[in-house]
Amino acid sequence: MNMKAAITTKAGNPEVIKIGEVDKPKTKPGWVLIKVEAFGLNRSELFTRRGDSPGVTFPRIQGIECVGVVEDDPSKTYPKGRQVAAIMGGMGRLFDGGYAEYTSVPLEIVFPFESDLPWETLGAIPEMFQTVSGSLNQALEIAEGETLLIRGGTRQSGCFHVNLLKPED
Repeated sequence: MNMKAAITTKAGNPEVIKIGEVDKPKTKPGWVLIKVEAFGLNRSELFTRRGDSPGVTFPRIQGIECVGVVEDDPSKTYPKGRQVAAIMGGMGRLFDGGYAEYTSVPLEIVFPFESDLPWETLGAIPEMFQTVSGSLNQALEIAEGETLLIRGGTRQSGCFHVNLLKPED
């Protein structure tokens, strides 16, 4: 079965991205097949498209994140139709990513969620969540009881910081 995808044919300017038909990914053990509903666009993908990301071979379906529903999960961790996000872990660089109707990704980069938000809103969340979580946990190693000043607290990343830092009710 075929699917539509945005295929980066070679390193270069935006013109190297072509919409085309490719084979729908096959399901394999340890991976989850996702029907992509939305994905974000990230600056890192610009670097990949230009040929500046190490280890990337072309043609490549880019996209380091996506949201959608499980189409198939051989591990039975997630049922068909489960809302999920997938992010990073080589997605869109070492293997084809989210700029397609379907993507197959390693189970460990899949995160279930439940939301009534529209897909186009949900598509912007995974990378922002990863960025904020990484800055708080890996970079700053924020611990319970510490105080943090959030500059730009009304902007998208500031709002994410506030929501991740607020105490549980």
